[in-house]
Amino acid sequence: MGDTHDAPRDAAQDTTHGTAHETAHETAVYTHGHHESVLRSHRWRTAANSAAYLIGELRPGLRVLDVGCGPGTITADLARLVSPGGHVTAVDAAEDVLERARAHAHESGLSEAVDFATADVHALDFADDTFDVVHAHQVLQHVGDPVRALREMRRVCRPGGIVAVRDADYAAMTWYPASPGLDDWLDLYRRVARANGGEPDAGRRLLSWARAAGFTDVRATATAWCYATPEEVAWWSSLWADRTTASSYASVAVAGGHAAPADLTAAAEAWRAWATAPDAWFSVLNGELLCRA
Repeated sequence: MGDTHDAPRDAAQDTTHGTAHETAHETAVYTHGHHESVLRSHRWRTAANSAAYLIGELRPGLRVLDVGCGPGTITADLARLVSPGGHVTAVDAAEDVLERARAHAHESGLSEAVDFATADVHALDFADDTFDVVHAHQVLQHVGDPVRALREMRRVCRPGGIVAVRDADYAAMTWYPASPGLDDWLDLYRRVARANGGEPDAGRRLLSWARAAGFTDVRATATAWCYATPEEVAWWSSLWADRTTASSYASVAVAGGHAAPADLTAAAEAWRAWATAPDAWFSVLNGELLCRA
């Protein structure tokens, strides 16, 4: 891995997101919630399409902590990759989604290879040096203090182990054809996410956060999800149209005074209209890090 050789910043600096106007919170608040439209996208995720940067570091016998596991599809793949002899502990802040993850592990024949628990990423209830690998996918964009979260992940990772994180960068999302309605949707989403204590443009900030958390051996890369076939475009646009009007995000947007219901309906309609273009194309840039503990 490339060595960044950067010393951690002081405590006052560590509580920032990289945006001077935001005050960091110490609790994780998941803007989307676990509406069906959200889980529809989460269930699609696998190690191959969402954690390929980590796969080369995995081998049988390793102990893995999967932070923010959601419905557990990536978790199950991680368990397979460290079998035989390995084990995955999967944690999430929401007990209801852990039930889905448990069911998925059972259906996959992996109940013995995975255990589950609720957890706060800012204060993980595990001893120091417990895990060989600590993994968090699309988590840091939603937490109040990503540097503190990374320090916790580093604490529970054994010396020489790996902390692996991957997050989207909303400002780097791009699509064709142009759509003023999607421009409005993106602007609204970023405002709502920040008001809820998160940082939607997390992908570009991961390296900075890792340095502030004290990591000195970091490999930073980026990969993209791309939706370009008619089936992919229909799936991606429909889940975002539904999420914009029916998920916890919609409630937060309205309750916080960021949008009226009519604005959310217009954004959903923009998603559906964009998807009718025969050449519709959408890409999501994801930053990713492998940090040596």
